[in-house]
Amino acid sequence: MMADWLEEFQEYLVSQKGLSANTVRSYLKDVEHYMQYLWDCSIAQPEQATSQIIRDYIAYLEEKGRSESTVTRNIASIRCYYQYLCQREGSSSNPAQEVKREKAERKLPNILTGEELDLLLSQPNVTEAKGCRDRAMMELLYATGIRVSELTALNIEDLDIEEGILTCKGSKHHRRIPVYPTAIKAVSDYLVRFRGILAKEKEAEGQALFVNLNGKRISRQGFWKIIKAYAVRANITKEITPHTLRHSFALHLLENGAQLRDIQIMMGHADISSTQLYVQILDQFYQESYHLYHPKAKKNR
Repeated sequence: MMADWLEEFQEYLVSQKGLSANTVRSYLKDVEHYMQYLWDCSIAQPEQATSQIIRDYIAYLEEKGRSESTVTRNIASIRCYYQYLCQREGSSSNPAQEVKREKAERKLPNILTGEELDLLLSQPNVTEAKGCRDRAMMELLYATGIRVSELTALNIEDLDIEEGILTCKGSKHHRRIPVYPTAIKAVSDYLVRFRGILAKEKEAEGQALFVNLNGKRISRQGFWKIIKAYAVRANITKEITPHTLRHSFALHLLENGAQLRDIQIMMGHADISSTQLYVQILDQFYQESYHLYHPKAKKNR
């Protein structure tokens, strides 16, 4: 049975927007997927989402290889849904209003500095099971740039501790990604010291690499809450999501001389245009540094 909110939105699309049956079905499907994304991000109500969260969702669709027309339709669906909410609740606050498809107007994502990353990674108490696991997850995410859904889907066998290689298994192909020694040590410590304590012998997903305190495979939603809590504890004022570590991974590689094509392969981008976003971010950083530190530029500000 369709949820009440979905039935009401469907009525709005038909009676007030006059959309065709096919368009209505597409809009409903788009919004359902968007709502699931919000739930995975620990956002219980769509009114709590910000424009940046919606942009992150659009970026997520692009990284999944969705076509331009599909992404454009999703933006229209989400914008229409927030118009419906505003009308229903008598509100003028619409976080989707400023979200557009044009690449040039796309807001660049937040990137952590090296100092911020060190501060974030230092928050977990690694002498305890939860803290040791959390540190291992964050280290591995930053070390490889994989998606949070890929992180939570990992099995023990996917990480070769001896070789320092992670195999990320996608629906179409697998990616083999190098893992730096500090991350390998963090995961190894977790496996040796605490995973056996957290996991249950008869757990159906007994090979899950990262498990929660009940011995079950950790969820995307669970990890989202974890990283948010550590960001608050570290007094990092930027809006931090698991995707922030993925973005930081890519930019830091590019900044230190990695080839764009190599970054694309490691991140699993279907199109190089998704990876080129980080060139734009890096260009912005260089411009900001120029205006901040060049003596002539400083005088003219």
